Amino acid sequence: MPNTKPPRNLTPVLCQQLQREMLNACQLVAARHGLVVEAQDITGVDLRWGFDAAFRVSIPLPDGTAIDPNRLLFEPLAEAFGMSPSDFGRQFSTGREVFRITGINPRRPKYPVSAERIPDGQGFKFTSDQVALLLRKGMRDVTPKDR
Repeated sequence: MPNTKPPRNLTPVLCQQLQREMLNACQLVAARHGLVVEAQDITGVDLRWGFDAAFRVSIPLPDGTAIDPNRLLFEPLAEAFGMSPSDFGRQFSTGREVFRITGINPRRPKYPVSAERIPDGQGFKFTSDQVALLLRKGMRDVTPKDR
């Protein structure tokens, strides 16, 4: 272990740099086994002490990308919940905060749609009607005005 003096505090830039370096190291190890690695969002950031960095290791698809189990469940269920399969990962705004759709859980009939708040990755549950309405509201009208 090198005799590098630890920083007094972490910075967001340093956290991102560390995550990139750890991802590169994980990718080398996973590649030796024929697997792929994806970095998850940084969570639990306390700039005085540390942060949580997560990585997902999976068997690659034929195109070399990683399998996302949440997407695999979302796509066939989306239409039953009033959404499109392409809505996975879309962002919507409640007016105050912005969220990204991360999945559907059919075992939660009242709040089946899972989403994460964009700035901090905090998970939230929504009704499918709420999300469908907010997605429509967030879409811009691009039809020509001269008709």
